[in-house]
Amino acid sequence: MNVIYFDNAATSWPKPEATCAAMDRYSRNYGGSPGRSGHSMSIEAGRIVSDTRETLAAFFGIGDPFRIVFTKNATEALNLSMNGLLVPGDHVITSSMEHNSVMRPLRGLETKGIELSVIDCSETGELEPRRIAAAVKKNTRAVFLTHASNVTGTIMPVQEAGKIAREHGLVFALDAAQTAGALPIDIEEMNVDLLALTGHKSLFGPQGTGGLYMREGLEQRILPLTTGGTGSRSEFELQPDFMPDKYESGTMNTVGLAGLGAGVKYVVSEGLESIRGRESMLTGLFLDGLKSIRGVCTYGPSDVSGRIPVVSFNVDGMAPSEVSLILDERFGIMSRPGLHCAPAAHKTIGTFPGGTVRFSFGVFNTEKEIEYALGALAQLSSRKRRDRR
Repeated sequence: MNVIYFDNAATSWPKPEATCAAMDRYSRNYGGSPGRSGHSMSIEAGRIVSDTRETLAAFFGIGDPFRIVFTKNATEALNLSMNGLLVPGDHVITSSMEHNSVMRPLRGLETKGIELSVIDCSETGELEPRRIAAAVKKNTRAVFLTHASNVTGTIMPVQEAGKIAREHGLVFALDAAQTAGALPIDIEEMNVDLLALTGHKSLFGPQGTGGLYMREGLEQRILPLTTGGTGSRSEFELQPDFMPDKYESGTMNTVGLAGLGAGVKYVVSEGLESIRGRESMLTGLFLDGLKSIRGVCTYGPSDVSGRIPVVSFNVDGMAPSEVSLILDERFGIMSRPGLHCAPAAHKTIGTFPGGTVRFSFGVFNTEKEIEYALGALAQLSSRKRRDRR
């Protein structure tokens, strides 16, 4: 039985051949530690890191590549942003559709004196920008917002949110874990001050890669999460105070960054709009097909232009875990059931505590796979209705 992989919102698979080849080439031919030695292998490793930083900067319209700090994922980038920026007495605004990578750090800081406002979204996960403006207080420091929900796929009004933040002198931090490589992102047009990235989803890099874009000047306000060896200013026992070294202590995941750079170049070569178009087509095909299957309930916007290729659904009379297990064991379809590390989002759309089954499509999926999955769900739904008679 062939594997049909519909879990790209967790991590994209398969990876482009270029990603795998770049990682293999580094491991076999170089393998040195960047910035730690003066020999040719170390110099080549440093070149790979610099090339990936420059590739990412060009992709997101960032003028200075040194404004990008490498992290192991978006979660670490968000923790660096929050823990390094916020102090007791600050007020922060976020939405009810956030992933726990936003919610948990903020809730933790709330116990230490941070004030938090969570703006309720609609039952389809949509956010009214005016509610952000209405929540601003004298002590508001920042707005942390997901670009798109990992549960419903709902795309947030980040352009409007960024404008509101800029007008009020607030830091606008965007969680682009689900959208980097899937949707156009221009940090200048969107007034983004902090951009949290992960490499292993729509940027087609490996797990353990990510980054944080930091607008100039914020490095003077944001403390590092970790300190230690950076390969620079080794004569001093104090942490460097310049970008990106201030935040990049310890040996890098160079093999991963080699793969990430190749993954971003793959997106550029294929064309982000082309990838977006194909993924939207697959999403629309799936949503249209579900309309003819009795007993299946979907969540999120009806218009595919307002969502990324993520669809959450439930089958009447069946737990999400049961549906996902049967899809895996009987049909070879990989999905993700449950709360998707976003309990607030499920409370918003009315699926807490059971959650949903989530299909998340990628550029390597096919129309034939969508049709096969629809047939599988039709079988499950009809069988469940017969069992209840």
